[in-house]
Amino acid sequence: MGSVQIVTTILAAAITAVAVWLAVRAVMKMTAVIRLGQPAPERFADKGARTKKMLVETVGHTRMLKWSVVGAAHWTVMVGFVVLSLLVLEAYFEVVTPTGGLPIIGSWTVFGLVTEWIGILGLAGILVLMAIRLRNRPGRAENRSRFTGSTMWQGYFVEWIVLLVLIFGFVIRGFKVATDHFEYPVWATPLSHAVGAVLPSWENGASIAALIKIAISMTWLIVISLNVTMGVAWHRFLAFPNIFFKRDPEKSAGSGLGPLRPMTSEGKPLDFEEADPEKDQFGVAQVEQFSWKGLLDFSTCTECGRCQSQCPAWNTGKPLSPKLLVLSLRDHAYAKAPYLLAGGGKDLTGEEKATQAQLAHMDVLALAEADRPLIGTAEEGGVIDPDVLWSCTTCGACVEQCPVDIEHVDHIVDMRRYQVLIESSFPSEAGVMLRNLENKGNPWGAPQNTREDWTKGLGFEVPRVGEVDDFEYLFWVGCAGAFEDRAKKTTRAVATLLNEAGVKFAILGEGETCSGDPARRIGNEFVFQMLAQQNVETLNEAFEGREKSKRKIVATCPHCFNTLGNEYGQLGGEFEVVHHTQLLAHLVSAGKLTPVQPVDGGVTYHDPCYLGRHNRVFAAPREVLGDSIQGELTEMPRNSERSFCCGAGGARMWMEEKIGKRINVDRVEEAMSTGAKTIAVGCPFCSTMLNDGVNGKGAGEDVEVVDVASVLLRSVKPDAPAGEKETAPAAG
Repeated sequence: MGSVQIVTTILAAAITAVAVWLAVRAVMKMTAVIRLGQPAPERFADKGARTKKMLVETVGHTRMLKWSVVGAAHWTVMVGFVVLSLLVLEAYFEVVTPTGGLPIIGSWTVFGLVTEWIGILGLAGILVLMAIRLRNRPGRAENRSRFTGSTMWQGYFVEWIVLLVLIFGFVIRGFKVATDHFEYPVWATPLSHAVGAVLPSWENGASIAALIKIAISMTWLIVISLNVTMGVAWHRFLAFPNIFFKRDPEKSAGSGLGPLRPMTSEGKPLDFEEADPEKDQFGVAQVEQFSWKGLLDFSTCTECGRCQSQCPAWNTGKPLSPKLLVLSLRDHAYAKAPYLLAGGGKDLTGEEKATQAQLAHMDVLALAEADRPLIGTAEEGGVIDPDVLWSCTTCGACVEQCPVDIEHVDHIVDMRRYQVLIESSFPSEAGVMLRNLENKGNPWGAPQNTREDWTKGLGFEVPRVGEVDDFEYLFWVGCAGAFEDRAKKTTRAVATLLNEAGVKFAILGEGETCSGDPARRIGNEFVFQMLAQQNVETLNEAFEGREKSKRKIVATCPHCFNTLGNEYGQLGGEFEVVHHTQLLAHLVSAGKLTPVQPVDGGVTYHDPCYLGRHNRVFAAPREVLGDSIQGELTEMPRNSERSFCCGAGGARMWMEEKIGKRINVDRVEEAMSTGAKTIAVGCPFCSTMLNDGVNGKGAGEDVEVVDVASVLLRSVKPDAPAGEKETAPAAG
């Protein structure tokens, strides 16, 4: 070992020791913060499925590759980070001797070949990612950048570190080539030989370059260890457990889509018959009341902004960005952590847990952070502004796009639950809807004895459960389908088509009440459970004696479809629920319904969030429309899993949209840009919102919004009255 190698070895050991010590300290801090969260025992079930899904999503990069170029570039960088860590390890042998290498595998040509090409692809990938970040940096692009609000220096820092580590990997090999100490042939390592051709024959070159590579790598580790909220770096490690512990490992899309998590206290579902607000947690009022998985979510956020770029609220000028919400919660959790870890915190009655002696020795900044309300205005020092919380439509675009499976919607609804149930703090106009649900069993407040009025004048008898036992499907009409004038046309169209196809169905009539979706999404879990338990009891009675596969329900409202099919199971209601477009597509393919009259003028289809993104029903409505128009459907730029929300979900249907551009107007403009004369929908909420948008644009005479069922009815029975133009002003 020469004098140069003695110095490089000592320096490499010193900086590594500092970096490792700081990294261990950082990991211990992060672990302590995450463990502050509430229990989530269900996250440990199905370990085999979880492991498989984690490997598929990380190694296969299935979620990132939805973005093609950036996904492919990120995959090469990820693989490079994992595999080329071996070359960082090899650098420790090279600082000792310029001819050093990894024992055993270091001399294998296949090792040289693989690492060479991973390095080359990694260089290409990181340059692409750097170009994308620069092209989309905040303040430059015309549209709101997905990086707005991200800590840009951290992104640049990580990317430059990756680039420099890759470059010095080839420099080390180049010096070995130049000094004739390189064991791999040209065909296996062409770039290394090309670099070696221009470098001098300097014996100590490889050791010096190896030291620089180690110093760069350890500088990265030191910086991220001193910045435990640096998600753009820490996600390299945290993504694996965050994906492993996702809510539902069997789901092909975002784990947090579809059903909401039930309200829990100490990790157990809350029983409202026995719950006590002084002993049981009602929603989330403090950051430590999120589950540990929630705190892991916040820590894992990569700040990539894909959620932000797809969020309808953010894209229409509202203060909600799913990314910024998560980052605010993350920063608050870590700033408050010293206070919590020292024994501080409030119990469920608001009393301080720590003694005066403990508080006297606590960090003043942590104490100040602890005094901030989780939900509050800037003047109140709130972590999350109320306008942010109530702008969410729960459309799920953020969850669907997140590459590390953060469950934004669950966290937003958990905060809403506390605001509604304990603070009674929510937009005033939504109070009318909640009172109507409690008193009338529907959000419009319509008399229950008018639930069957839509059946009048159909020309055939609509059977009711109890009057007939021999029915295949229970037709869940829903509140909109029973009371809202435009939606009643859809209900009549579906009933007409089912009758035409010879399907045996029955309705509950006055025995049906609201599914509870608006109450649950706004955060009133108590009203949801009251309505849901009533419906589960009614449905179980209607299906008494039938196995689950024969307890079939067809629903026209995706919100009812999602609630009955995905959430009633939490309360003992197990049913096979289909959306009416799925049943109609089946009837057409089976030859029981035959479209005869093409619908012309061009048709575009708007994917309802709770049908498409939340429940992955994309094909059925398109099949029905394709058969009806007997031609190609005109797709909007944002469609299928990236469809843009109508603005009505998350109980926003009953709240005024006072900030920014109206979401429904944005969507209508996109639909009208296709030139289609018919905008087909599969949801009564979407129908109302898009009709409002069309009328607001003064295009009611030229463009109509109509349900898929009505489009099919026009084609099957061209003279049927149920499919007339649906451009009347929205009710409610």
